[in-house]
Amino acid sequence: MEPLVSIITPTHNIIENGLTDEFNLLVNLLDKQTYPEVEHIIIDKASNDDTPLLLKDYKNKGYIHFFSEPDSGKFQALNKGIMHAKGKYVAFVSCDDFFHDITGFADVVALMEANNADFSFAPAYCIHPEGFVFLFEPAIYNVFQVMPCSRQAMFFKKSVIEKEGYFDEKFKIMGDFDLIMRLVLKRYKPVRVNINYTTYRLSEKTMTYPDRAEAECRAIYIKNFRNLFQLTNPVVDNIVKYSEFPPALLEKLSAYFPPEDKQLFFDACEEMHQLRVNAQNQMQQQASEQQQ
Repeated sequence: MEPLVSIITPTHNIIENGLTDEFNLLVNLLDKQTYPEVEHIIIDKASNDDTPLLLKDYKNKGYIHFFSEPDSGKFQALNKGIMHAKGKYVAFVSCDDFFHDITGFADVVALMEANNADFSFAPAYCIHPEGFVFLFEPAIYNVFQVMPCSRQAMFFKKSVIEKEGYFDEKFKIMGDFDLIMRLVLKRYKPVRVNINYTTYRLSEKTMTYPDRAEAECRAIYIKNFRNLFQLTNPVVDNIVKYSEFPPALLEKLSAYFPPEDKQLFFDACEEMHQLRVNAQNQMQQQASEQQQ
């Protein structure tokens, strides 16, 4: 028998927020997956519109399981979903994301089983808030600098997340970045899936609350690197703003990849550093022009 996959989706006031069509698409495409062993768990944040009626209808038809109660944010909802999940593998999508390739799960599970992988990552289509779509290619060598791939295009062994203490709920925006970084630092085994099976919408929270996102990144670096390197405020500032790591720290981080990939890791980190420097310079130039 194939291992069960648990898809976990947090929701809140789907109808009031105008996301009914998107949610319907997610649920119906999941039902069409050719992989036979899938459960869909909805963790609803005590919606006060007609969302519970919508969810009950889908539950009665056998499409979903759902639980509705208050929570402190997305990552607490995802943790609750993991606790309810019965699958060997778990994946996380929002109510307006969807899996556009109905054969995708079969390919992902087969690859993870064959490689005994702890988590997988894949390319994904991303819908920008301005309406255009772009391909998010995974960048696993940049895992210590930026989110290396979309969370929606990843599968995880449930047992691994449980062992590592779930998502850290004190992070409200960057909790997935923290989790993936922890898994790499604990040397869990990843596998790349060379198919694009997910379409997701870019979260506006990181763009809307850049100061909050930056503060969480600082906390994530201090939490995860404090035993590797002496982190002064200037060092952390350079990591957060410019993806610039001290050479000694970068050397230590390279050890979390195979030796034959060491130069690829260094090259990828330097390329990301230059991209961030150019982006910061452009922002400063725009701000200066606006003041004139």
